[in-house]
Amino acid sequence: MSTTSARLAALRTRLAANGLDGFVVPLTDEHMSEYVGDYAQRLAWLTGFGGSAGSAVVLADQAAMFTDGRYTVQVRQQVPADLFSYQDVPKTSAAQWLAEQAQAGQRFGHDPWLHTRAWAAGTTALLKAKGAELVAVADNPIDAVWADRPAPSLAPIEVHGDEFAGQSHAEKRAQVAAWLGTSGCDAVVIAALDSVAWLLNVRGRDVPRTPVALAFAIVHADASVDLFTAPAKITPALSAHLGPDVRCHPRDGFEAALKGFAGRRVSADPQSCVAAIFDALDAGGATIVEARDPCVLPRAIKNKVEMAGTVAAHVRDGAALTRFLAWFDREAPKGGLDELSAAERLRQFRNETNSLEDLSFDTISAAGPNAALPHYRVSAETNLPITMDSIYLVDSGGQYRDGTTDVTRTMVVGTPTAEMKDRFTRVLKGHIALASALFPAGTKGVQLDALARQHLWAAGLDYNHGTGHGVGSYLSVHEGPQRIAAAWSAQPGGDEPLQPGMILSNEPGYYKTGEYGIRIENLVLVEPRQAEGAERELLGFRELTLAPIDKRLVDLDLLTPAERAWWNDYHARVAAEIGPLITDAADQAWLAEACAPL
Repeated sequence: MSTTSARLAALRTRLAANGLDGFVVPLTDEHMSEYVGDYAQRLAWLTGFGGSAGSAVVLADQAAMFTDGRYTVQVRQQVPADLFSYQDVPKTSAAQWLAEQAQAGQRFGHDPWLHTRAWAAGTTALLKAKGAELVAVADNPIDAVWADRPAPSLAPIEVHGDEFAGQSHAEKRAQVAAWLGTSGCDAVVIAALDSVAWLLNVRGRDVPRTPVALAFAIVHADASVDLFTAPAKITPALSAHLGPDVRCHPRDGFEAALKGFAGRRVSADPQSCVAAIFDALDAGGATIVEARDPCVLPRAIKNKVEMAGTVAAHVRDGAALTRFLAWFDREAPKGGLDELSAAERLRQFRNETNSLEDLSFDTISAAGPNAALPHYRVSAETNLPITMDSIYLVDSGGQYRDGTTDVTRTMVVGTPTAEMKDRFTRVLKGHIALASALFPAGTKGVQLDALARQHLWAAGLDYNHGTGHGVGSYLSVHEGPQRIAAAWSAQPGGDEPLQPGMILSNEPGYYKTGEYGIRIENLVLVEPRQAEGAERELLGFRELTLAPIDKRLVDLDLLTPAERAWWNDYHARVAAEIGPLITDAADQAWLAEACAPL
């Protein structure tokens, strides 16, 4: 079972034994997570695909992979073309493709713990029109053939102190209970891992790079909570922290508990609660109220303690990144560096802060043509040397108790071409336009997206990813509901009004396939703004990320006076706030030059 071919054959044998003509394989877990634990990496095990978004459909005589524009190149590198066809999302989808292939009488399986109810209903309708059937399986057939599948993590759940959370979990539970009262509901199911972590002021180590614990929660109208997780994860310290109003139960008791709400109104978020949750509530006679998880918005709007924490984390992280950039600038021209060694050295600089808990995602360390892959992940097989007269892109971040960071810098080694400078400067101008924006309260991310793209558009260029995603507070590096994205983006979103306290990324880019890639990413905090004569409440962005941007890639002739002023003001802040943490003389000299006014 060491090859994709053998695994695919074993799955087909299992499907045939179960009377199924096909099976849908998503990349998620029982919580509809973007990033999942090793035990849930079914898509990667089956296909070899290592991206963070995708799905597959396996039929008896063919199979297909579904990815969006971020993974067009990567999927072709990792998934065998003789075994899977490549399907582009959103031009098609797993459900649409499956319906096109379906014949009358065929039965196709899906795991109801890995799909939303809306997906199951929509796919059922598409297949019914062809006389075919979508079948919910009790046991995932991939698990049956994945002999060495890892077990779910049993790492202890950790207390996230009020000194970092800024609010007790009793206060948060009371807020959710008040929401239940307003909604006329008796309970709400909390399935998203980051919502459970936020609600109870806990963190975990069950998912790489994301400090969450595998658990479900049911919050009741009296503000008490039933928490479902593996008993081995409950420590005396956690029990003391949770108190008597949070009752802990084995994780495998969750489905039975859902069936115990006969005659009562239960709220569930159709985005994060899988189909199996709705099925169990229905089976138990509950009245289901579909509504957004009540933790989502308050989790996104950081309180004063969380805002102060993320500022401190970014200063610390910015100093580590600046040390790396100075080191890289000295070492790369000598030769001998490659993507893996550069990523490891950056991790070491962050680790030397003595406060790093983990990286916030696998570092994108990309040289030359690999930088043209927006979500590239370096491996021993893809590792490239860093060569002269080329571009190196590093997208990285850290998880600290007081905040989560995410930053991208693009560096030139040697001399850039005129085209590289033009493209970099257009990306920079878009970054500055978004960073400088003033906008009325109620503005949505989708309304701001064009600010970051306008100078690329003017040259007939663009990038195929969102411009900004939300970021958690020692939680997920990708956090909703806020987002800055085009309406046509492969990842829909951006329709949540931005509010003070929200953290987002600002990361326009440009990618020339097979040659180089450019991205400039800072995290920003939404804050109130004032303007003379303003007749509406205004908002703007405060830069959280503090690290130099490579001025050697800037075409100064393309910058306006206002853009130059932004650059100079930003780098003056970098020098003032990062400078005191830079103690090495060579690094200090490099920082002074990097932050010198244009």
